[in-house]
Amino acid sequence: MTGPLRVPPGVTPVVLPSDVPSPVRARLAEAGTLLPPFTDAHVHLGLVDPAPLRAHGVAAVHDLGGVPGDVAALAADPRLPRVAFAGAFLTAPGGYPTDRGWAAPGAVEEVEDPASAVAAVDRQVAARASFVKVALHAEAGPTPDDATLAAVVDHAHGLGRAVVAHTEGAGQAARAFEAGVDRLAHAPFSERLPDELLVAMAAGATTTSPPDRRSMTWLSTLDIHGWGDPTPAHAVALDNVRRFAAAGGRVRYGTDLGNGPLPVGLNARELAALAEAGLGRRSLLVALVGDAPPAGLVSFVPGPAPAPSDPGAVHAAWLARATVLDVADLRDPDFVPPAARPSADLGGAP
Repeated sequence: MTGPLRVPPGVTPVVLPSDVPSPVRARLAEAGTLLPPFTDAHVHLGLVDPAPLRAHGVAAVHDLGGVPGDVAALAADPRLPRVAFAGAFLTAPGGYPTDRGWAAPGAVEEVEDPASAVAAVDRQVAARASFVKVALHAEAGPTPDDATLAAVVDHAHGLGRAVVAHTEGAGQAARAFEAGVDRLAHAPFSERLPDELLVAMAAGATTTSPPDRRSMTWLSTLDIHGWGDPTPAHAVALDNVRRFAAAGGRVRYGTDLGNGPLPVGLNARELAALAEAGLGRRSLLVALVGDAPPAGLVSFVPGPAPAPSDPGAVHAAWLARATVLDVADLRDPDFVPPAARPSADLGGAP
């Protein structure tokens, strides 16, 4: 290994502080590769033990639905990944996930009209939420009507918060896009989206959107469709991701950690699915690093890096071996990089 990978445009390469001793730099270079810190952009910290996440490659997480106060407390724990969170799910009265046993009291807020939507957004922001989550799951119950959805999106944007939507059921992904939702919590899996919609999502253009609207971002969450035994929904989501990415769409690594037997750490199956969808080494790195990598942390992948010409699947398996290093620890002249983890740790259940 001769140094960090050349990173794609928009991804800041790793530059260690000048006070990291030369022997430590040499050991790192001999033992593996330093990369920007990785983010899992869809987790539910209240449904897992998050303690292993940093050791298993996750430097930052986006919690997309939980009790705001509980998640804020986890965000203050320096032993855990850096945490940004959405607060409670906003949903229609009786809508998803009000009937789910895993949704703890306080993890869901029901909004019945624009006024209640505005008040609910204010409560999430007051709880220090970085973004807002709305549920559009038409197959599990009612969803917010168009006026209420518009109020969620417009008020959140007015407060500088992006909006993430869980979309499930025919037409819900298109509805979220037309309403100005910024991110889909899952790559759409209920239906094969038409090419023209994918192109519009990738470009950020709708019939009513302002000229400065950014493109929509999808969070992958492919492995939840079967957890290694792919279901028909997995095939639909994979096809949608493949065509969305080919159209220039922004895909970010997200696992929906807490939903079934997913590894608490980087998920080799998720990365392999993204590679199957056509993401090569550079696109995989962009998907993992995200838009705002946390300062003071780096990813370290032990062992030799694959050749640039190797298939995406090879790079996916290699990236899944990453761990997180605190730059402050690298100032110790005796610091020794961690060795590669056994392959059994790379894709099993927590």
